Amino acid sequence: VVTLSLLMYPVLRSLALQLHSAITGSYISGTHSVAFINCLNEQIAKDIARAIMDKKLAAYVNILPKSSALYFWKGELEESSEILLLVKTRTSKIGELSDYVRSIHPFEIPEIISLPIDQGNPLYLKWIEESVPRD
Repeated sequence: VVTLSLLMYPVLRSLALQLHSAITGSYISGTHSVAFINCLNEQIAKDIARAIMDKKLAAYVNILPKSSALYFWKGELEESSEILLLVKTRTSKIGELSDYVRSIHPFEIPEIISLPIDQGNPLYLKWIEESVPRD
């Protein structure tokens, strides 16, 4: 019984949070995420951003201007410039987003990382919810 209770806890907690959110209108922390994706240049960034939007994997993509980057690659310190995408989406879409970007990105190992959104403008978070279809 204890083992079953421990295994069911995440599911029951999630359902309780969703019910609480539906009744109170409050935001469930972590429901949405911001993903960071690096790109070689502005054209690649625009192409990837448009592809993400066409697949409805995000509500919004910022394309940030060129920045300098230092990193280790194959044991050597490298320096380059890159464009950064900030992708706002449902947390449940991060896996699909990551798989899709890896399939179209020219880098051998593209940067695709995400952070959950803890809090924010409730109307904006609701708009993300409405803009990105459920799984």
